[in-house]
Amino acid sequence: MGYGRAVSASESLPARGPTREKGSGPRGVPRQDPRLHGAVTLGLLAVTFATVRPLGVQGRGLAVAGLLAVNSVALLARHLPEARFPSRVALAWLTGGVVAAAALIGVSRSGPGYLFAFFLVGHIGYRLPLKQALSLAALCSLSCGAVLYFRLGPGHEQLTWTLGLSTGLPVVVGILSRSRQRAVEALIQSAESAERAARAEARTAVLTERSRIARDVHDVLAHSLAGINMQLELADALIDTGDLEKVRAANDKAHSMVKESLKRAQWTVHTLREDALPLLESLTAMVESSGHRDVLTVTGTVRELPARVTQNLLRIAQEGLTNAARHAPGGEVGVELAFDAAVTTLTVRNAPATRRPAAGVGSGMGLIGMRERVALLGGTLTAGPVTEGPGRGGWQVEAVIPG
Repeated sequence: MGYGRAVSASESLPARGPTREKGSGPRGVPRQDPRLHGAVTLGLLAVTFATVRPLGVQGRGLAVAGLLAVNSVALLARHLPEARFPSRVALAWLTGGVVAAAALIGVSRSGPGYLFAFFLVGHIGYRLPLKQALSLAALCSLSCGAVLYFRLGPGHEQLTWTLGLSTGLPVVVGILSRSRQRAVEALIQSAESAERAARAEARTAVLTERSRIARDVHDVLAHSLAGINMQLELADALIDTGDLEKVRAANDKAHSMVKESLKRAQWTVHTLREDALPLLESLTAMVESSGHRDVLTVTGTVRELPARVTQNLLRIAQEGLTNAARHAPGGEVGVELAFDAAVTTLTVRNAPATRRPAAGVGSGMGLIGMRERVALLGGTLTAGPVTEGPGRGGWQVEAVIPG
């Protein structure tokens, strides 16, 4: 049925947002495998401790050992979450790491101690804001370059001062990596926002469909069942009087109302099952099935209307024809469908009754339902007695829908 599609659309949405996988960043954004990242860091530490010399517990060896420890701590701190370090703490820690890396190049005689500078500067580009990252990278290049240029240490004669200057280049890689990470996070966030909007739209569609079905149930069942119940209660009361003619008349009336309800139910099921009904053909068949022929007038250029508009116009026509049959039995009925440039107008008009209407007063809910349908489409509905013309003394319902 029609409302089943809205419900399934809501149910088809995932119950939760993207799950966070191992090694993912904020909001489930994938990042480099931390195990691989950690293995690279441990490998660097192992190589430097095995090759950097002198290394001892006194004199220059103690200084080298201390600087290796400081560089190692600075390098390992890269793996801690950003939330644990305020921006000022991160700036101080990375500045100390850069100074320690330059000092290690100066005091050691051999080994790839300069790799600490390259790795730290790359992380600086990723971790710090652009201005701070570029400033700290420049400090690292100048410090390491000056140590090698002025030979401020006992060794590394084989290293040129240009290598020291190049230690600031990895900052570009870090900046690009951070930019890419932020772009991916923004994309994920945008997708999550779109998903939340889709969920809200689906929930709204479900509520709208429920309201529409409530109106359809009322239009099909409430009036009919109330009238049938009234006739059966009347027949039950007349049994005690022994007036079999009146009992039979009430019973026949109940039967005729059941047949009318079945027709209306068939039309309701038909409109609920169809996504897009042809308005003119469906309206023609509806009018003829209600016992009226050649009473439909069409003006203007016929055009296809949105399915929502078509369904509501058919339900309004159905309610208008039912009310005419109930309150003005025997009276002539006229239905007009007018297509203008900007609006579509449906008019259901009936002449005064020629037979006595069935006992009982309508609840008025049918008119309320029609007004609700028209309001949902942004149109207007007028209903009231006909005060002039051939149908004077009858009743008219007119729905004007934009589009």
